[in-house]
Amino acid sequence: MATTTEDLERQLGRGIRAHRQRQNLTQAELADRANVALGSLKALEQGRNSTTSTLVKVLRALGQTEWLTHLAPPAPTFSPLEVAKQRTAETRARVSRVRKRTSP
Repeated sequence: MATTTEDLERQLGRGIRAHRQRQNLTQAELADRANVALGSLKALEQGRNSTTSTLVKVLRALGQTEWLTHLAPPAPTFSPLEVAKQRTAETRARVSRVRKRTSP
């Protein structure tokens, strides 16, 4: 069963609303605490047209920044591009040494 973007946005909004309600905050109080417009918070909770900035500010105000680690897990400990660059540098060094030994 495929989940639409809209479904995921609504699910995220319901989660935000549940955390707000557990902390006994009104939308106006949370919007003020997060330094976002009340309309922006309402849109986020309804799962429509919200920005990443609003999401991060609201999560911070709710003390729920660990959500972000689930949304954006840590990057791998190695970079495939760095590995490729290292291999290229090593190959060039070998070619250079071979050329120096075979030069008259």
